Amino acid sequence: MLGMARTTAPPEGRALEAASSLEVRWILPGHLPGAGWLAGSAPETESREDAYLLSPDVSGLSVKVRGGRALEVKVFRGSPGILDVPGRARGRMQYWQKWSFPFGPPWQGSTAPESWRRIRKRRWTCRFALTGGARCAAEVTEIRTGHQDWWTLGLEAAGPAERLRTALEATAAVVFTQAVPGDMELRLDDSMSYAEWIRSRS
Repeated sequence: MLGMARTTAPPEGRALEAASSLEVRWILPGHLPGAGWLAGSAPETESREDAYLLSPDVSGLSVKVRGGRALEVKVFRGSPGILDVPGRARGRMQYWQKWSFPFGPPWQGSTAPESWRRIRKRRWTCRFALTGGARCAAEVTEIRTGHQDWWTLGLEAAGPAERLRTALEATAAVVFTQAVPGDMELRLDDSMSYAEWIRSRS
C-alpha cells in the first residue's frame, strides 16, 4: 500500500553509510509552473545553495557540497530502463549509490573556485512509504544558476533493492494522476541527473 510518510534527517556530525537509490529526474528551462499539483498535502519546503564539482569531469560520478554542510558523493550504477506514464512523462531510471559526510567548504561568501558550480534551490517534497520497507520522495525544485531560471521534478526511491522499481513506479502513478500544469508532457530528452545537466551546460 502506498501512503504519505515523513522521515527525519540523520544526526549531524557523522558520516552516513552508503545508501542506494533508484531515481528519475526531468530538468527544464524557465519558471516553475507551481508545486500545488504535486501529490499530497502540505509538502516539506526547503531553500538552500548547493555547489557541484565540474572539474575533473568523471563520467558516472557526482560530487556536491549540500547547503554548505555536507559533502555528497554519488556513483552511477546503471539503468533498469525507461519510466513511461502515458500522456504524462517518459524518463530514464537510474541506480545511484551515495555517501555523505559532514563538511565545510574551503571558500567563504560568494567566492568559489571555477571548478565548482553553485546552484540556488527552493524545493517542495512529498514523501511516500510502501509495504516492504521501500519509500520514495517526489520533489519539485526551482533552480537559479548563472542568472537563469530552471525547474526540475525528481522521484527518488530508497529501501530494499528488490522494491526500488515498484516504489518508483507506484509513486509516479500517484504524482501523475494530475497533469503537469499546462498539460505539459515531460519528455525523455529532458530526463537527466543534475550531474549530466551541469556537464551539458559547462
